Amino acid sequence: MAYWEPKTALMSRTVFFRILIISVLSVGCIESNSLPYYNSPDFNPLFLTQKEAEKKIDHKIDSFVFKNQNGQEIGLEDLIGKIHVANFVFTQCASICPIMTNNFKSLEERYEKDEDFVMLSFSVTPWIDSIPKLKSYTKDYEIKKRNWHFLTGKTSEIYALARTSYFAEENLGFTKDSTDFLHTEHVLLIDQSLRIRGIYNGTLPLEIKQLSDDIQLLMNK
Repeated sequence: MAYWEPKTALMSRTVFFRILIISVLSVGCIESNSLPYYNSPDFNPLFLTQKEAEKKIDHKIDSFVFKNQNGQEIGLEDLIGKIHVANFVFTQCASICPIMTNNFKSLEERYEKDEDFVMLSFSVTPWIDSIPKLKSYTKDYEIKKRNWHFLTGKTSEIYALARTSYFAEENLGFTKDSTDFLHTEHVLLIDQSLRIRGIYNGTLPLEIKQLSDDIQLLMNK
């Protein structure tokens, strides 16, 4: 199975549309603390009130159960009512994954003791990334946050969740062949109602900073 590097976007859609919000504020159309909703793989932003979203946004993260680096089962029930971020990595990656993990450390530091914020790093090579392997990986990176889970399980289930639920590969969505290797720098922000609220380039510190600020916005709702 061949591995390849994804192209690196100059600016994520979420960050772009946050800039757009600032320009629109001058005419009073959108609140400064608004985050869009995303309902499809094309990541067309929908700026809605919470009540409008309840009626118009039907896409939510699907049910799943995988095991983390401690051998504990982590599933959708552990995320309901909480904010979470998700990315997709593998322990033998020597390119974008170490960068993303190190950038995630800033989120860990800011929200280490916040039980209502969960970080999920799904392994895209679960046939290699056993529970002991993931445990060793977290020790190497000195990961302390109890709610930062490195998850492994069946390859087909992880890939299906990534592509059809998190829309992890922007502009590919449902059309990607399940046998193709999943490797992406994208990080997804999910709100307390399991709806997608942002997509970011996990290799760029500036976008991780924006992600961190957007998490705080959701917490303050």
